[in-house]
Amino acid sequence: MNVLVIVLYLIAMVVIGLWAARRARTATDYRVAGRRLGTGLYTSTMAAVVLGGASTVGGVGLGYQYGISGMWLVVAIAVGLGVLSLFFAARIQSLKVFTVSQMLQLRYGAKGGATASSFVMLAYTIMIAVTSTAAYAAIFSVLFPISRPWAILLGGAVVIAYSVLGGMWSITLTDLMQFVFMTVGIFAILLPFSLAAGGGWSGIRERLDSSFFDLGAMGLQGIITQFVIYGFGMLIGQDIWQRVFTARSPGVARWGGVISAGYVALYGVAGALIGTAAAAVLPTLEMPDEAFATMAQQHVPVGLGGVVLAAGVAAMMSTASGATIAAATVARVDVVPTLRGLFGASDADVARSRSEDASVLKDRVYVVVVGLLITVMSMLVSSTVVALTIAYDLLVGGLLVAILGGLLWPRATAAGAMWSMGVGAVATVAGMMVFGVLANAPIYMGLIASAVVFVAVSLMSRPTPSDVSQEWNRRIQESKA
Repeated sequence: MNVLVIVLYLIAMVVIGLWAARRARTATDYRVAGRRLGTGLYTSTMAAVVLGGASTVGGVGLGYQYGISGMWLVVAIAVGLGVLSLFFAARIQSLKVFTVSQMLQLRYGAKGGATASSFVMLAYTIMIAVTSTAAYAAIFSVLFPISRPWAILLGGAVVIAYSVLGGMWSITLTDLMQFVFMTVGIFAILLPFSLAAGGGWSGIRERLDSSFFDLGAMGLQGIITQFVIYGFGMLIGQDIWQRVFTARSPGVARWGGVISAGYVALYGVAGALIGTAAAAVLPTLEMPDEAFATMAQQHVPVGLGGVVLAAGVAAMMSTASGATIAAATVARVDVVPTLRGLFGASDADVARSRSEDASVLKDRVYVVVVGLLITVMSMLVSSTVVALTIAYDLLVGGLLVAILGGLLWPRATAAGAMWSMGVGAVATVAGMMVFGVLANAPIYMGLIASAVVFVAVSLMSRPTPSDVSQEWNRRIQESKA
């Protein structure tokens, strides 16, 4: 019965993709859903994209390991999303661009920094998709009598199918269904059944050590690192910004995002509670991440357990599809035109390839190619933790200061942004070489070095040209109208 629920869910994803394909008539429709999403759709799609395998399976696993303190990873994501929505989303939405790199070029008027950022952003979005693909494949390989490579192919085929058909419209509508599955599966089914299996909250407290009920059990350093990496990552990730671009107005981008952030925070608390209950009921699991699927299969009635597993798959697929179209958009709008220019294409050809009037068919080709690359990488990479950490650290350590500085500080210059990106990235890599990839120090080294250089070089260099500043300010004023 559980398998049947998952099969029906996968079929529904493809059917929704077919239906949504009718809406994707222009590049703007395909990449950012025509910039027409209202509060309801925007809220659900934003929540769905930020809640992936790390938030669902990983969040329950952290609860299994640390108790209620395991909520901090997802809460950090919620706080980052809340800050983005309250202070930056309206401004970002008003820019009417497709990528973070386009924002940098619009703000600073120079291509160098934007070009460098596009390659980092492409690597980041691909690794986000690879991680999510590997995560839902793990569930498929348990449910179906197939090996891990075939599980990856199955999930990858479904994600590519509905993503390529309607682009962001397909992803938005499937996100709505995935949001419903996640809400029902986690809050209405798995949480109450998990608490009941543990004998209620009082029974769980009797079985577990007091540390499981300590909000600081993860350790102050670990909690701070969650906020630095995941909270800051929410502020500048292409997969998140591309959802902001879908909002029909600055108000939708701001308040729809705030509602999403509240939902995400509650999701993190629910995951930690489920994991805590699992620690009381299943004390001998070899891996904490096994807690989610084991509780769904052993302590939830058949059929309802399928809904819970579908909720886990939904969280992972929504993140994978969002990251896939984000990577395809960056490749289509930023990376490939840049490479064409380097290899002799004229400025007119490069500008035409970046145009929002470009062929939707070409956008579909990019989604297929990027989707296949992600699928193959998911098969070849045994552990994505290191690769994902590198991508996140380079994203935050190299790009955060230049992006947020451009949004907040009028005196910031192109030279300051470019030097901060380079120095921040080098400092982050150097920190990894000295302290190790998984250490906390590299991200702090990158951020500090990037910030110092950004301020110093901006103050020593000429202000941004007036024509660039005027166009930037014109678009920003629209967010205040």
